[in-house]
Amino acid sequence: MAESTGVLPGLSPVAGKPVHAAFDGGRLTSDAGILLLAEIDRRLGICERLADCIEDTRAPERIQHTLAEMIRFRALLIAAGYPDANDCDALRSDSAFKMAVSRLPESGADLCSQPTISRLENLPGRLALKRMMAAMVELFCDSFATVPRRLVLDIDDTEDRVHGAQQLSLFHAHYDGRCFLPMHIYEATTGKPVAVILRPGKSKRSVIAPDQALTAGLQFQGRRSARRLAG
Repeated sequence: MAESTGVLPGLSPVAGKPVHAAFDGGRLTSDAGILLLAEIDRRLGICERLADCIEDTRAPERIQHTLAEMIRFRALLIAAGYPDANDCDALRSDSAFKMAVSRLPESGADLCSQPTISRLENLPGRLALKRMMAAMVELFCDSFATVPRRLVLDIDDTEDRVHGAQQLSLFHAHYDGRCFLPMHIYEATTGKPVAVILRPGKSKRSVIAPDQALTAGLQFQGRRSARRLAG
């Protein structure tokens, strides 16, 4: 018996060109673009910076997924249009996501599952969240080759619509729906992101002022960056 070629025969040509359908493509992915995002993250060290802010209380000998790997996987899922943690179960063996987390696409171990991601999302406490905010402000300060003479902060809130009963997702009359109202802070001259502060859905829209801790963090990081660049 002749060996099968894996090509589906009998397809009609299109515009005079033959059409061949084969089933020997191996492991395929529709999310190869995340490899570029993963490379940017590696160069900036964003996920490692955030992971360093969280205390990992797991037994070291039983760890299969580091905090930085889980944060990178979750961030890339959201960037690729998969905001639900349940998507982890369907994409934990996807070749692109595995390569983005520095695992071999075929023989590398699968990434973390939805329950593991859910535990990660509930792991940071109030102190860890403040440290993560400071880490992002430090990343912003480190993005300047020289200390800028002036920073112009563009501060605004925006609707983040929710479709469930998440904690602090409240009804907002202006937006006519349940939402969060996060505050976005950018440097107006360069457009660089500084921080995003998650707020309840009923935060007063008229009160648009940076958190005192953020202002102090910018001042501190600016002084430290100045010392670093001067040295």
